Amino acid sequence: MTSTLSPPTVSCSIDLQASGKRVGHLRINKITNTAGWASTFIHIGCVVNGAGPTVLVLAGNHGDEYEGQVAAMRLLQELQPEQVTGRVIVVPLLSPAASKGNTRNWPSGANFNRSFPGRPDGPPHEQLADYLTRVLFPMADVVIDMHSGGRSAWFLPCSHMHVVDDPAQRRAMLEAMEAWCTDHHYLYIDVNGNGLLPVEAENQGKLVITTELGGGGRTPAPIHRLAWNGLNNVLRHVGVCKGEVQTRASLGLPPAVIIDGRDPRNIVVSPEDGMFEAMLEPGERVAAGQPVGRLWFMDRPDRPAELLRSPVDGIVVVTKAIPVTEQGDCVFVVGTPIDRAALR
Repeated sequence: MTSTLSPPTVSCSIDLQASGKRVGHLRINKITNTAGWASTFIHIGCVVNGAGPTVLVLAGNHGDEYEGQVAAMRLLQELQPEQVTGRVIVVPLLSPAASKGNTRNWPSGANFNRSFPGRPDGPPHEQLADYLTRVLFPMADVVIDMHSGGRSAWFLPCSHMHVVDDPAQRRAMLEAMEAWCTDHHYLYIDVNGNGLLPVEAENQGKLVITTELGGGGRTPAPIHRLAWNGLNNVLRHVGVCKGEVQTRASLGLPPAVIIDGRDPRNIVVSPEDGMFEAMLEPGERVAAGQPVGRLWFMDRPDRPAELLRSPVDGIVVVTKAIPVTEQGDCVFVVGTPIDRAALR
């Protein structure tokens, strides 16, 4: 149980309670071959002004997902106390070594998004997860965790959410997800074990907003604008930043499409090693049985490509960005449109 754990081993260099704006770091102690006493720094900033909600803005959970990291660093530069009612805490690069190395996982191989709730006596990624779980999440009313497809996948740009059991929490998450004003929203499940950062925050009753903002190894200018505008609109929506909240209607846009991806059949993996060719783009409609991609065989150019077909009628949500494919790799994901009323 949490009460039996020793205190967090991660320390913070700034006062997260005091009014004003501060930028500092979280410190994880380590020993290296060149220093008997050394530290890993995870940079953190805080903007505090008066009474109001606390919003924790996180990016770089996976190192090669830069869309949110750029938006979070810009927020830390531009946000001033007079714009805030409450507190905004920003951690722009949760996995700095992975970000610098353009890798999804930490140099140790750890996937930070499978590290929760963490533990104070574990390896560094678990120590950091423990600090978020027992220090930062309890401070927060709202947790924003920005993702994309990284190098490996092109994800239909969207805000998304788990469909949590509590009706009030689910309604608040639905409305906050919609405040990103993306063309699509996505409902997801965790099909790859446990330990997700958003789930830990949800289990603590927080309003959690997450995104998948493209990917594929490149961040086009429209995606940077979507990340920045959406993040700021959500901060206004939850009441921590001043200003008018935009809606798709106020922007002259049609209602967003909500895509249900909770059926595990929606995630299609490669049956063999090969080279994947996408035949459809994320956002395109697809019929059950229709090919979404082809798998070519590099060592067998005499062998015809294998067609990989959609299991359901719906919309393509993800395609693999790296053509070289190992058996079991996710090559595409589809989902089915769902009525908003079904989530309330």
